[in-house]
Amino acid sequence: MLRLGVLLLVLANAGYWAWSQGLLAAYGLAPAVQTEPQRLATQIRPEAIRLLTPEEARKIESGPSRVASAPEASEAAAPECLQAGIFNEEQTATLRSALDATLPPGTWQLESSVEPARWIVYMGKYSNEEALAKKRGELRQLGVAFRPVTNPALAPGLALASFPAQADAEKELARIATKGVRTARVTQERAEVRGQILKLAAVDAALRTQLDAVKPQLGGKPLQPCP
Repeated sequence: MLRLGVLLLVLANAGYWAWSQGLLAAYGLAPAVQTEPQRLATQIRPEAIRLLTPEEARKIESGPSRVASAPEASEAAAPECLQAGIFNEEQTATLRSALDATLPPGTWQLESSVEPARWIVYMGKYSNEEALAKKRGELRQLGVAFRPVTNPALAPGLALASFPAQADAEKELARIATKGVRTARVTQERAEVRGQILKLAAVDAALRTQLDAVKPQLGGKPLQPCP
């Protein structure tokens, strides 16, 4: 019995040695391959691989941010269309003289324009700020929107709605009355204005600097992006 055990142990050792050496691969018995020579064959110049220093790593990390900022800088430098106005006849004459003397020809133009009248649903004029604040509180409770008036002759007062036509303002007054607003009325906040608008189709950095010389002739009217 002992001899049989020894014989089986010898056969088992011999079989394991043959399996580990791949001698039984033809029979589908072989250990898993622990190396990948096919990957080594596809490597390109593996000897060129090296570790980066902390300083080199920081430079690489900061590189994309600089590249990404390039389009932003280009976009910021792109020309834009600006306009200002409306100017009456006297203001237009003064402005035209300043533009002729300051800006290159073809960089600006004056265009006829009409600013329509503005009719508002109006509440006021109130005797003091305390009365105005009280009315604001009442309107908030009723769920009615409002804004300060822009016409100094109507201040202190509130505009509950604005329209280019009086008839539209009258319709809105009737609607607001159903919410409990009783003392509002329709009035004209601004009359129709006809005049000229200054338009600069392509303002770049150089032209923007030159515009500083004509700002006094704009009469406080800001240059704004073209609609």
